[in-house]
Amino acid sequence: MMVMAKDDYLPVGKISGLFGVRGWVKIYSYTQPRDNILNYSPWYFWIDGRWQAFQLADGKAHGKGVVALLQGLDDRDAAAALIDTEIAITRGQLPPPEEGEFYWADMEGLRVVNTEHCELGVVDHFMETGANDVMVVSGERERLIPFIRDQVIIKVDIAGGYVVVDWDADF
Repeated sequence: MMVMAKDDYLPVGKISGLFGVRGWVKIYSYTQPRDNILNYSPWYFWIDGRWQAFQLADGKAHGKGVVALLQGLDDRDAAAALIDTEIAITRGQLPPPEEGEFYWADMEGLRVVNTEHCELGVVDHFMETGANDVMVVSGERERLIPFIRDQVIIKVDIAGGYVVVDWDADF
């Protein structure tokens, strides 16, 4: 059996509540669209210091969210133990990105430099704002850089470990 490090798992959502009395749970999905989370199984949960896999038995979009039933969780009390637990998948469950595309998780930790070769920090995480996504860069201070390809984001080099941005170091 291959043992994977915690970093080999990618968060895709979390259990946000209960739905009914038969073990169904409400899901807060990080995927776009939200119900894409249902395309992955098993789901992994970090419980008692180790990853535990649960097969997805059923799931569906419900209102503005997603609800799911996991194999082995057939009642409300068993499901309640997972509330606020993050849902992860393995990197191997993701389809390979298209040519010129990449996953945000692959960008986290990359160095960020501007077009004047000034180091701005490293990619910490991303935020969705509605208008456009934002890359959060941690360095001597935190910077919020709009993720607009070819205008602000000039080059992403995953293998080289850096991102080039058209962004003033004083912003």
